[in-house]
Amino acid sequence: MHILEEIREVAVSKNVNFLIGSGCSVGTIGTMGEYWGDAWKEKNLNEDGTEKSSTCCKEKEYCKACQKRGNELLVIDVKKVSKELLEGKLEENFVTKNYNFFISEVVNLMNRMNSRQNPKNINIFTTNYDLFIEDALDKVSKTETFVINDGARGYFKRILDSSNFNRTVSYRGPSNNYIDEIPSISLIKPHGSVNWEKVESDNIEIKTEVVDTPVIVKPDGREPRVTFERNYFHDMLRIFQTELDKPQSVLFVIGFSFQDIHIVKMMQRALRNKELNAYIFCYSNNTESTIRKNLECELSDIKNLKFILPRDIQSAGPMGKQESGLTLEVVTNILKSGGKVDG
Repeated sequence: MHILEEIREVAVSKNVNFLIGSGCSVGTIGTMGEYWGDAWKEKNLNEDGTEKSSTCCKEKEYCKACQKRGNELLVIDVKKVSKELLEGKLEENFVTKNYNFFISEVVNLMNRMNSRQNPKNINIFTTNYDLFIEDALDKVSKTETFVINDGARGYFKRILDSSNFNRTVSYRGPSNNYIDEIPSISLIKPHGSVNWEKVESDNIEIKTEVVDTPVIVKPDGREPRVTFERNYFHDMLRIFQTELDKPQSVLFVIGFSFQDIHIVKMMQRALRNKELNAYIFCYSNNTESTIRKNLECELSDIKNLKFILPRDIQSAGPMGKQESGLTLEVVTNILKSGGKVDG
């Protein structure tokens, strides 16, 4: 069985989880290195673009001050892009379209699942602060029947509560007793979101807008400590660990390079579950070595972890061809039943 056929088979027969990283939003939001570089230029270049006689550090060897400022620039940009998204200014942007396409296919996957084998639920974990997934969920829900579960309870004030992720919703027809499970997508954001705001009693309210002071785990190198100090972030990661520990689980990783130490440790532990199948989609043929290094372990003997590279898609012959990177759009095409991967 070719790897593409294998992926399509497990996507409708297992307990499916996605881990979405910042690489999926590239094109509207830059990489961390780019923001560190912008911070370096801001601090060390003159108005005419020449380098100052004395700099705080060498370019591409960013000091803590440049990293801190770069992190601030990232959050500013994510808030700006998310506001434009909610205002409808990015409707024709390819990143927006890719997320819409992805969510549509996730719904299709659930509709092809056998609820007698596994619940018709797919978990999407993302470390991104932006609102691309939320926007796509909203759009697709207008034409498809499924439940959106972002962990909130309430009506006017929607409060985050991790216990809400353990829900199954069913439909019973008015004239019979037949119960049909409604597909549901659980969106879990372990690093927070630009529409999360702390309110009374240390609760987090999920807003329909970008807030001034969002509840997020800032990328300042303190992510593991901050994540486990705050119960709500810890609960999100506990759900991630629990889902991967379940029998017959599958994890698809897209646009994520495993630079978060706490997630690396969870991934290492999860791979001990021999019933877990993990597929990491690498943007380029050279990305695998970087991710292996970030995962901090020798993975050659781990049979339940597979790296999917552009050359693997090229080898599919008539089934597909991909000469550029494995973007969210390309991976979504791979997941389509009988879909053709366009190059």
